[in-house]
Amino acid sequence: MDATAVNSYKKVASHEAHRGEFATCLLLYSGGLDTSVMLKWIQEEYKCSVIALTLNLGQTADDLTAIREKALMLGAKEAIVVDATDEFADDLLAEAIKANADYQGGYALGCPLGRVMIARIAVRMAAQYNCQVVAHGCTGKGNDQVRFESYITTLNPKLKTIAPVREWGMGRDEEIDYAAKHNIPVKQKKDSPYSYDENMWANTGEGGEIENPELIPPLDRILQWCKTPEAAPETAETLRVDFEKGVPVAIAIESPDAAGAVASASKPLPRQKLSDIIRFANKIGGNHGVGVFQLIEDRVVGLKVRGVYENPAATILISAHRKLEYLVSTREENELKYIMDNKWAYLTYGAKWYDPVMYHIHAYIESQNQKVSGTVFVKLYKGNATVVSLSSPHSLFDHSLATFNKSATFNQNASAGFIEIWNLPQKTAHSVYNYGAAMDAQGNGGAAGHGLAYVSK
Repeated sequence: MDATAVNSYKKVASHEAHRGEFATCLLLYSGGLDTSVMLKWIQEEYKCSVIALTLNLGQTADDLTAIREKALMLGAKEAIVVDATDEFADDLLAEAIKANADYQGGYALGCPLGRVMIARIAVRMAAQYNCQVVAHGCTGKGNDQVRFESYITTLNPKLKTIAPVREWGMGRDEEIDYAAKHNIPVKQKKDSPYSYDENMWANTGEGGEIENPELIPPLDRILQWCKTPEAAPETAETLRVDFEKGVPVAIAIESPDAAGAVASASKPLPRQKLSDIIRFANKIGGNHGVGVFQLIEDRVVGLKVRGVYENPAATILISAHRKLEYLVSTREENELKYIMDNKWAYLTYGAKWYDPVMYHIHAYIESQNQKVSGTVFVKLYKGNATVVSLSSPHSLFDHSLATFNKSATFNQNASAGFIEIWNLPQKTAHSVYNYGAAMDAQGNGGAAGHGLAYVSK
């Protein structure tokens, strides 16, 4: 088959806009390579006005004033900068903490949650500025195209979208050449291929050696927030985090006393905004190399990819939250919460934030977190965030019951009867089917083909 025919882009979805159908386009503008090139490209190819929208989601690398000026220099009709840091933290990141956000082993879902926020504000701005189309900088191989187009058309079915990176057929090197030809200033160079997606919750690195799982990414050249564990301080620090109904309300550098008790927890810290708590935890955690993950990830579109993720605040706050949640919840609650958290993570990653099932899951998570209040101490050292002490007015820990010393509270006389009843199903099945003999005879846990054989009596 002709490669040109395979790679040529044809619009088939009803929400994709075509040339001549609109006068004004709202561009989700980060100021990076893709969106800077497309700001110019959209004007040339679609013969329309472009309004650039940039969000402040707490990212540290961006000079938002410079980004706005750059957009205007490249021909944007208007360049809008919206500070959404508190809305992002209070509406979305609080939910992430309560849900112990984690996709496939360490990814705190900073990018998927950021897309929810960006899409929400894009729909508002499109209405305000009478834009018929929203353009984004996503490729045809990524997750973000699914998130942006799903959320935008869900929140306003009348809006259409365009995705220039899917259309133009340029790779990263061709984009860099296009930028040079049109005098578009960009950070990326052909000999420095890394690209980043950043908000206050996470910094995602891609490109270069990161792409190929057979190569070792040079973290000392890639990391932007965090030190490597080898370069982190030799002295540990301990953070105190106060929670109220599952959400952090205060943070400080403060160690528990030598005995490990949290006597100071009775003295509440001054309340802080969640966005400020996250910034503080990012700074301290990053200095200690906390929250760096290399993840082999299953994308929504079916690809296997690798990314380098920096999420120090998320790692600290979720570690603290999870242990506090364990303390105040029963075994059955903790078991079900793990299942619900995992489903929440997959739905959030998979562009399903507005699916009705998420409303039900959020209702459950909110109910579960009503008692997740208390104080947690987290020790930071050489890339590790370790919960070392915690307390809660709702703690289910009873020292008089749990102690290994002599206890008159726990009735050990009842234990043997409990064991007999607990073991009855296992004992009965073993005597009938003799599974144990089958396992011993076959080895490898008794697996025979795809089933478990048994020896009848």
